[in-house]
Amino acid sequence: MQYRNLGRCGLKVSEISLGSYFSYGSVVDKNIAFNTIKTAYDLGVNFFDTANAYDAGKAEEILSQALCNYDRSSYVLATKVFFPMGDGPNDRGLSRKHIMEQLHSSLKRMNLDYVDIYYCHRYDSSTPPEETLRAFDDLIRHGKVLYVGVSEWSAAQIESAMRIADRYLLDRIVVNQPQYSIFNRSIEDDIMEKCKEHGIGQVVFQALAQGMLTGKYRSLTDFPEGSRITNDKINMHIKRYFTPQTIEQVEKLDALSKELDISLAQLALAWVLRKDEVASAVIGASKPEQVEENVKAVNIKIPEGILTQIDELLK
Repeated sequence: MQYRNLGRCGLKVSEISLGSYFSYGSVVDKNIAFNTIKTAYDLGVNFFDTANAYDAGKAEEILSQALCNYDRSSYVLATKVFFPMGDGPNDRGLSRKHIMEQLHSSLKRMNLDYVDIYYCHRYDSSTPPEETLRAFDDLIRHGKVLYVGVSEWSAAQIESAMRIADRYLLDRIVVNQPQYSIFNRSIEDDIMEKCKEHGIGQVVFQALAQGMLTGKYRSLTDFPEGSRITNDKINMHIKRYFTPQTIEQVEKLDALSKELDISLAQLALAWVLRKDEVASAVIGASKPEQVEENVKAVNIKIPEGILTQIDELLK
């Protein structure tokens, strides 16, 4: 495993991190989840990602139960706040009330004293950013959160937050969690540059495009048994990739991976890690074997000729 600094801060995270979105809770068997997390840890993964909204807190519970046998200082754990956790008007968003209540609920579920990274899971246009950043700063000062992160914020929203933090001497955002993959390069336009300017690292998700870049889907109608697309609870995100053009691109990308004697998934992960700005790529493995394959991407350097071919293919 290789490790990178999270932006300009001193925290080092594994280049491959393990997420728990629609994996650990009601979707994946608990024993399989435990074995998958153990495999990741044994292979050097020190960065684990979850959120209070993932299966209504169950993902946090499963992840913490699997990690409880390890020294707390040996891993980095991130969770998030924003999405509804109840039916009340204050059970969502980034108000001080919701942030404080949800952090305490997450810590209780996970039986922890602190989380390493606490993300604003989305931007809340109904709450002044000063209120949100002040609440996060207070949590840091009380030792319950170590670092502040955001997810799916625009470059303008990040810039505004950094100015507010500097104006009021609040703890600064150190990590951004956006979607980034061979099929989704939108953060290259302005977000990645803005974050680099402020020393904010990228921890990217959907690097495998919801499984499309694993090579398991080669048809618009014939799907592997038990795959994500066959699960009505979680397939809404992957459906957008199912077009004749994407299937054709997957075939050509797979041919490029074979030239390098690696898997398509390894090519896709190595592709996002080619950027120094990317501290870690979050994978959503549901089996130990998937982790074993994916972590091999950290030692792969894609030749310039292949990178050029990927660019041409995606035009």
